[in-house]
Amino acid sequence: MADLNIHIKDLHFKNPVTTASGTFGFGEEFMEFMDLNLLGGIFVKGLTIKNREGNEYPRMAETPSGMLNAVGLQNKGVDYFVNSIYPRIKHLHTEIIPNVNGGTVEDYLMVTEKLNETEGINAIELNISCPNVKEGGMAFGVSCPSAVAVTEAIRKVWKKTLIVKLSPNVTDITEIAKGVEGAGADAVSLVNTFLGMAIDAEKRKPILSTVTGGLSGPAIKPIALRMVWQVYQVVKIPIIGMGGIMNATDAIEFMLAGASAIQVGTANFIDPQVSLRIIDGIEKYLAGHHYKKAGDIVGQLMT
Repeated sequence: MADLNIHIKDLHFKNPVTTASGTFGFGEEFMEFMDLNLLGGIFVKGLTIKNREGNEYPRMAETPSGMLNAVGLQNKGVDYFVNSIYPRIKHLHTEIIPNVNGGTVEDYLMVTEKLNETEGINAIELNISCPNVKEGGMAFGVSCPSAVAVTEAIRKVWKKTLIVKLSPNVTDITEIAKGVEGAGADAVSLVNTFLGMAIDAEKRKPILSTVTGGLSGPAIKPIALRMVWQVYQVVKIPIIGMGGIMNATDAIEFMLAGASAIQVGTANFIDPQVSLRIIDGIEKYLAGHHYKKAGDIVGQLMT
């Protein structure tokens, strides 16, 4: 059997398959459907410094080959996660990775410092797709100087594995990737959702309360693949790929394009056990092509 283990700095994934933040809750919601210990890791729901109710309903909409969401980081705050949720999931034999959010650099720092004090958390995923309230609401991740600034600030206080989640809503994602690598990121995860919208023609109104939202699912896979491949050409740090991964073949394509590990997102809403099927599929692919370990296929796209 092939060795599925993946290492990113001090982070150990028993296999390359993880679940994307915002699509898998805190993991415990899926306990009745699957053995969570079999996953490589769980990127938990986004955390902020204070309780957030999220956006008004409706905030999700199905689209051809995908879905739009505008949940708005609904969560009870990092303190609630640390004190009430994490104690219920910390026994799991898989990496639990919080997704860190904020409207200012100071917000990010406060969330990170709370997690720094929590034993057993070996990595954070820095979500730089959040609106920078000091810059008029422009997301940190769409400006290279802004992305670099927040990454540098977090790197100073977070000594364990730092993964920076990139926004695809940029002209050149390689510039942002190189910027956060230089600022101290140990890995990048990409891509987050694309900005989209849906309209009810009969009512002549947008379907989402926020008008626009984040598009995910199979519709974005070709663009996400392209971005992973582009970033792989210019950075030396590992990439965690995502964007429309619905099965093992999709996951393998991302790994061939340069992803060391992958995140499963929208597919979790369709089949809560899909991640386990993807793990099995990767293992069969490696065996069928005589690879000894999962890392052997990373970046092996022949162009």
